[in-house]
Amino acid sequence: MKKHLIRIVGGDYRRTQIVVPDGPGLRPTPDRVRETLFNWLSHFWAGRFSDKRVLDLFAGTGALGFEAASRGVAWAQLVEQSPTALAALHALQRRLNAPNVHIRAGDAPAYLRTPIEPRFDLLMLDPPFGHDWLDRLWPLIPNVLVEGGLVYLETERAADQPPTEFTVLRHGRAGRVHFHLLQFAATQKKVNNPADTLLTAHLQT
Repeated sequence: MKKHLIRIVGGDYRRTQIVVPDGPGLRPTPDRVRETLFNWLSHFWAGRFSDKRVLDLFAGTGALGFEAASRGVAWAQLVEQSPTALAALHALQRRLNAPNVHIRAGDAPAYLRTPIEPRFDLLMLDPPFGHDWLDRLWPLIPNVLVEGGLVYLETERAADQPPTEFTVLRHGRAGRVHFHLLQFAATQKKVNNPADTLLTAHLQT
């Protein structure tokens, strides 16, 4: 049976193929969507990746985390629970000899409850669909992000009403998957009318 492969689309590891292991709920972010995401990040970060810390919370194949590492982030933390996926992540790390990639076995909510210092500039969040993960994770996300940090999110539907401390900066759609880039600002908790602070911009490429 032919292996399902995706590839890293930019940076030092560009064109590296990643094998997608069989597993329930494993849905790697498509190449084109990752390219769009990193175009967005390059815009908001003024092309500077080398001082950024990123967290790929449901790492799966590692496509998002290794893409960030390929672009030169200082620290890419990958968190995954599946033993099969973890083995593949470690194998890819060894193959690329990627010193800025760090892999941890664990449960996503438990990791977010762990005191994290320094905090992350970007959280990449692509949880399995159909399990209401966001309801459990929204209250924990501020624990790991710097003020003004970004959240990349993939969902089954548009996240039109995130918690008030998150502002939607970009939104795109690929087939049935909606993908978003949001910004965290703790000071927004004090806003009386959070609807006035919500900015939704559609896919820009």
